[in-house]
Amino acid sequence: MRAVVHHGGFDVRVEHRPDPSLREPTDAVVRVLLSCICGSDLWPYRRPGERDGGPGPIGHEFLGVVEEVGADVVTVRPGDVVIAPFVWSDGTCPHCLAGVHTSCVHGGIWGRDGADGGQGEAVRVPWADGTLVVAPVAPDDERLPALLTLSDVMGTGHHAALAAGVGPGSTVAVIGDGAVGLCGVLAAHRLGAERILLLGRHEDRIAVGRGFGATDVVAERGDDAVARVLELTDGLGVAHVMECVGMQSSWDAAIAIARPGGTVGYVGVPAGVTTGLPLGTMFGRNVAVRGGVAPVRAYLPELLADVLAGVIDPSPVFDLELSLGDAPAGYAAMDERRAIKVLLRP
Repeated sequence: MRAVVHHGGFDVRVEHRPDPSLREPTDAVVRVLLSCICGSDLWPYRRPGERDGGPGPIGHEFLGVVEEVGADVVTVRPGDVVIAPFVWSDGTCPHCLAGVHTSCVHGGIWGRDGADGGQGEAVRVPWADGTLVVAPVAPDDERLPALLTLSDVMGTGHHAALAAGVGPGSTVAVIGDGAVGLCGVLAAHRLGAERILLLGRHEDRIAVGRGFGATDVVAERGDDAVARVLELTDGLGVAHVMECVGMQSSWDAAIAIARPGGTVGYVGVPAGVTTGLPLGTMFGRNVAVRGGVAPVRAYLPELLADVLAGVIDPSPVFDLELSLGDAPAGYAAMDERRAIKVLLRP
């Protein structure tokens, strides 16, 4: 099969890899219908030098059709359209039962430790019963792009909103106009937020954010952005802040605009945090911090139901569609901010 292989800094290639096959009775093999490039894929893409351990598969967001299942698999069957969260999980360990599937004791991440990456023509799925969620749609359903967002970015935006305590009537600030931040806007709107401030400065992304429910846009950066948010909130700050970037500057802004007693819900991969958090400021103003890597498997059933019912449509985050063979061009487009999120069709 063909799959995207990461070789090192700014070097991804589409190459032939062995076709996946069942190894354990709990496995399934899924033929990929759609996959995509994630903003977090850009961290290894941008890292100089060769990939640690040599070339390897990449990608962790995909949906597809089940081709075969192991003897112990009971919840999915060949022909099912299924969504795969960005980690696999057994669904039965104490962490999974607590809703933290990303800490599953038997779990793992696509493209690591010998696993297939999601950006390919097919994937072996460990622990298929605990991982895959069946979508009752046809393989050519026009809603597949929206369903694909549930493998990561929509569920991650939802996690940020829940962590920040967003509810009916809330005033919310979303830091970051990438796909996760935009899905965070949609998630906050879905949860009933009355006012949503989106901190971003790219016109194409702002347009999507407004369509998702953003009521105010703060295009300034740094201290100017903080000042603008305080101006918009009568000097009080925001009770619910969603940090969707993972840079030191975004964290500094998040703490600065959180009102006393407020909560920062964070989902940005903290690859760019260098000096840490101002605990003294947080302590003195009773600012809480919650979040982390999103257990999207826990959120998939309710978000799936809303997509199928037409309540939400996160698909506008995909603004560039390419064939799998053109994946390197997709990486370049996202790296250069010419695309919000790239959809790949095998």
